[in-house]
Amino acid sequence: MDGNYYMIQDHLIFIGVFAVFFFLTISIYLWIQNRKIKQNNNKLSEANSLIEQRLNDVQLEQIGNKLNPHLFKNILNSVQSHAYQTYMSLDKLANVLDYILYESNHKFVSPKEEFGFALSLIEINKIKVNPLFDFRIKSKIDKSDPIYEEKVLAPLISVDLIENAFKHTDFLAQDSFIAIHMELEERVFTMKVSNKASLKNILEKEKSGFGSQSLDQRLKMIYQNFYHISKSSKNGIFTAELKINLGEFYDKMRYTR
Repeated sequence: MDGNYYMIQDHLIFIGVFAVFFFLTISIYLWIQNRKIKQNNNKLSEANSLIEQRLNDVQLEQIGNKLNPHLFKNILNSVQSHAYQTYMSLDKLANVLDYILYESNHKFVSPKEEFGFALSLIEINKIKVNPLFDFRIKSKIDKSDPIYEEKVLAPLISVDLIENAFKHTDFLAQDSFIAIHMELEERVFTMKVSNKASLKNILEKEKSGFGSQSLDQRLKMIYQNFYHISKSSKNGIFTAELKINLGEFYDKMRYTR
């Protein structure tokens, strides 16, 4: 009787030990499989991020390829239409072409470089307009701002607003004007452009051409939640304002490198 009791007890102990060993083995196996799944998911996530980044780069490259020839055409038309101002035109044109050929290939330029380009582009466009036309060009640039010379601003980001102002302004109206304000203060880039537009031009603006679409695409892909752009039309005056929080964007770039 006692022998059977101890035999049964030994069997129960064996079964208990086996069950514990079995569950430990299963748990370790499941833990290993779960770890492998997490590693695979991380690899897939990294691969998806790389693919998404590459798609963004390709889209930006395509936008740039479409934008640059369009910009060249507008600039050359301005220079050609006013041959008597050729010398000054070519001087400004050289600055613009250098920027397009060398700086625009970079993913980012400094606000200092973009401001210089924007001013040259404005001067080239002014050539085809009556010297008495009401231009209001202002800038408020804090050169001591730490972001002023950092590579944090997308090249040619100012083209669309400037080109549209000259393209859609009613230059024959007596109260016609173009006002361009550029600002860099507290690490925030601001560009505000207003112009007097005819009814026909206002309707054309509402249809939105390639330039406006390309700007919106670039801003969304590059700056995501760090920018704001607004466009409005009131009493024949069209206003577009772009703000980019370069400081916060720069901080994010540094932390994600």
